[in-house]
Amino acid sequence: MMKYDLFKDITDEMLKTYVAKNHDYGDSFGQTYHELGIISAITRIRDKSNRLVSLATKGKQLVQESIEDTLLDLANYCIMTVIELRTQREQETSYSQYINEGD
Repeated sequence: MMKYDLFKDITDEMLKTYVAKNHDYGDSFGQTYHELGIISAITRIRDKSNRLVSLATKGKQLVQESIEDTLLDLANYCIMTVIELRTQREQETSYSQYINEGD
């Protein structure tokens, strides 16, 4: 299998996880981001990074997660953060255009 095929398979798997978790938890990531800003995303990413370091250095299975599961969670958190940044930018641009139209 070519690496780009594997990349697509992995991102498809990540999408399924994202959809399932959003179904179960709602958009808690987005809501927290809007309340607390980027620090909320950084905190979640850092928590997962700390978990990854612990798994890699101590060899422990924290909360039944493997290194691969933790990496996939990290990747999803990073993508979700980019989504929030872009959404925020779009909203700011729309608001700015609305304000400028009123001039």
